[in-house]
Amino acid sequence: MSENHTTIREDGMENTDMQKVETNETEAAPSFARLRSKLSFEKLVELGTKLGMANPLFLCHEHAAKATTIINHKEYLNFTTYDYLDINGHPEITDAVTRACELYGSSAGASRLVGGERPPHRELEKAIADLYEVEDCITYVSGHATNVSTLGFLFGSRDAIFHDGLAHNSLVQGAKLSGSTRISYTHNDCDALEKLLKERRHEFKRAIIVTEGVFSMDGNIPDLPRLIALKKQYNCMLMVDEAHSLGVLGKTGRGIREHYGIDPTDVDMWMSTLSKSLCGCGGFIAGAKDLVELLKYGSPGFVFSVGMPPIVAAACTKALEIMLREPQRVAKIQHISKYFLEYAQSKGLDTGAAQGYSNVPIMLGDSMLAGYLSNLLFNRGVHVMPITFPAVKEGQARLRFFLSAAHTEEQVRHVIDLVVEEIPHAKEQLDAMGYHPSQLTD
Repeated sequence: MSENHTTIREDGMENTDMQKVETNETEAAPSFARLRSKLSFEKLVELGTKLGMANPLFLCHEHAAKATTIINHKEYLNFTTYDYLDINGHPEITDAVTRACELYGSSAGASRLVGGERPPHRELEKAIADLYEVEDCITYVSGHATNVSTLGFLFGSRDAIFHDGLAHNSLVQGAKLSGSTRISYTHNDCDALEKLLKERRHEFKRAIIVTEGVFSMDGNIPDLPRLIALKKQYNCMLMVDEAHSLGVLGKTGRGIREHYGIDPTDVDMWMSTLSKSLCGCGGFIAGAKDLVELLKYGSPGFVFSVGMPPIVAAACTKALEIMLREPQRVAKIQHISKYFLEYAQSKGLDTGAAQGYSNVPIMLGDSMLAGYLSNLLFNRGVHVMPITFPAVKEGQARLRFFLSAAHTEEQVRHVIDLVVEEIPHAKEQLDAMGYHPSQLTD
């Protein structure tokens, strides 16, 4: 029998422990390669390359992506833009950005808490608070960070976050960071939510219900009046992420509260990104003044982050002004979204749960089929992205079409007709190459 020679070094670490540390340090560098091998997106791209499929990710657009875009000096019909209201690149925005840059430069220079405050920040926040008819607003430099930092900061281990089963990654990550009990309810199922609230609300000090105005992967909306009733009945807060509904819902683009005609103060936190209808970057929380003050002095994503560039704030304020001044843009995005949905359905395509709000999926199921079909359409002059696991559940891969007020009915008919034409070609070619869905999970 061999002896286990474990000795103690001068620093108190056992030699056996040191061997483990050395082994871990040796393996540290290649560990990223192992992590990358587990990424579903990369696995899809790797298998696609073997099957002769070009990588659809990270393509370089050579000017503002509108209803059409330029990639590698070639024009494509574009369904990958968040420019719902066809405002991005508007000359008034360009002028506002230019003037702001001349006055304030391109950077806030520091965290706004310690020295980064500039007039465009407060002008934007006041404009958003007025839009929602609430007391105040706080803007963050990132939309994703807005959700992560807000939920992560406001809630703790004695609280519960009830979120829709299809809530955006940023909402889920914020819930995880908070240390709260995270309870997911079946997508858009208020009866399921009520059952969970009845069973579990009493276990927690505070609770919040979290939903979206338009769900980004499915293009449908929640029953907000029912959610408000539940929040009142069970003494919860309510947060609505309007990333894809601001500028899209309501007669003037004021979002889901205008769509339903509700009192905006019935929702405790109105959140949205600034990168869609408002043509900038970042996010905001609008609500009561004491809530906003608390976030300004404590939310890590605001306190410890550089402030939003003043030029971005100026761009968003001008975009909001244009949206309210020209409601015909809102009418156009609503019309073309409904038209896309109805025409796709008339051609026998599966549009999932879409209701015709700004983004519409064409459900395909298999991830490689979605990727290969995207490639075939790209070769036909159409740019649309495949959405696969982990962005959606396994077996729910799709092409996701973002609509814009700039799209025409003729363009919509053209792309849907191409989809119908190319789906059987994609299936035939994948079969001919010996592809089987199990190859993605092996």
